[in-house]
Amino acid sequence: MEQARPLDALNKSRDKRILVELKNNKQYIGKLKSFDIHINVVLEDVEEHEIKFKKITKKTDEHTTEETTVSESYLKRKLGNIFIRGDTITVISTE
Repeated sequence: MEQARPLDALNKSRDKRILVELKNNKQYIGKLKSFDIHINVVLEDVEEHEIKFKKITKKTDEHTTEETTVSESYLKRKLGNIFIRGDTITVISTE
């Protein structure tokens, strides 16, 4: 059986909504229209989200504290069609 290649997996997502996360902690959710071998992507009907991280410190007893990092995504704006450079992408996922 032939192994699926990364571009094959991306090709199966064409014309479907995907989530693209960038190095600058922004996320774009939109319909994948096209991509190239550098993973440059074009999305349409896009929503831009920003990820905020916050640390939560909880005291478990008088000598021990527990620290957790939590992330939340906030809708910033709606966009039309956008082009995203592949070298800024960290994650691509189906919605």
